[in-house]
Amino acid sequence: MKLRIGITGQSGFVGQHLYNTLGLFPDEFERIQFERDFFKDERQLIEFVSQCDVIVHLAAMNRHNDPQIIYDNNVGLIKQLVSALEITKSKAHVLFSSSSQEERDNLYGKSKREGRELLIEWANKNEGTFTGMIIPNVFGPFGNPYYNSFIATFSHQLCHNEQPKIDVDGSVKLIYVDELIKSIISQIRNKKGNGLLTIAHTVERKVSEVLALLEIYKEQYLKSGIIPELANSFDLNLFNTFRSYIDNKNHFPVKFIKHTDPRGAFVEIIRLNVGGQVSFSTTVPGITRGNHYHTRKIERFAVIKGKALIQLRKIGTDEVFDFYLDGNDPAYVDMPIWYTHNIKNIGEEELYTNFWINEFYDPNDPDTYFENV
Repeated sequence: MKLRIGITGQSGFVGQHLYNTLGLFPDEFERIQFERDFFKDERQLIEFVSQCDVIVHLAAMNRHNDPQIIYDNNVGLIKQLVSALEITKSKAHVLFSSSSQEERDNLYGKSKREGRELLIEWANKNEGTFTGMIIPNVFGPFGNPYYNSFIATFSHQLCHNEQPKIDVDGSVKLIYVDELIKSIISQIRNKKGNGLLTIAHTVERKVSEVLALLEIYKEQYLKSGIIPELANSFDLNLFNTFRSYIDNKNHFPVKFIKHTDPRGAFVEIIRLNVGGQVSFSTTVPGITRGNHYHTRKIERFAVIKGKALIQLRKIGTDEVFDFYLDGNDPAYVDMPIWYTHNIKNIGEEELYTNFWINEFYDPNDPDTYFENV
């Protein structure tokens, strides 16, 4: 039987990633839809809770000019959730997103600590299962700049021709959002609850070190189309995070420099500081390739002959980006992670396309999920 999972804060940074990742396991999990307004309507909140075997409580306020408002909001949401759990006589497994700031003398940390205690009390009285997760600083694609992470802020600024400023060059313990999601899903599968679980950071970097890498990505990739050196998983995760703040609609397609002489034409397709795999395809008129997305891979489509329509759509959204490419004026489009994409031959001759991806294809771990654009 599928586990029915609901996520408060489903539309937030971590919530979106968790919701989308659970969707990769349709035979194991059923996602129960959550809307922000459920906390404004007791009937809807009760209906939501009644459907869930697992509730991941992520909804919270992280920043506000008035710390008391943060405290009142966060504790208030917990009390509403506990009330709905009690009314429905739920025995769900509740996972709660807390913070290392629990031990600090501030109202945000206090709201997290008291919220966790309220949920422990509910679980003890009602045979529920509870896991409180102390989570380090999270970064990853689609975080809100000036809110979720300094990495989100710096990436947004660099992609919009602004200069980031370091206020305090401290060392920060970080976890990539995909690594956090894997930990949460592991706890969901465990089903036993852990009381209080400290999720370990996966990397520690100074703020200046992170900014230096992001500035390299801007200079090499955004300005010149060069794939930078990605020496480890943190570099790859940081680069994919940076790419998510590029204005795809206005940046792509990127035109190649075409050199012509009496012999014909020469076009340099890609400059790489990493390895990977290069492929070549022909596509007959009217045929579409793709309609899939990746969660970690970097991929480039380069049209060198014929006419093509490349389409992108971010998973969970409706907006489709259309890019028209012509081999007479060669260009490329890079595929952002978590964007389903395709390429269609819209011309009257065969379409020639070069594909580059940053890792060898592995049929046991293809990181390829099919969904129509």
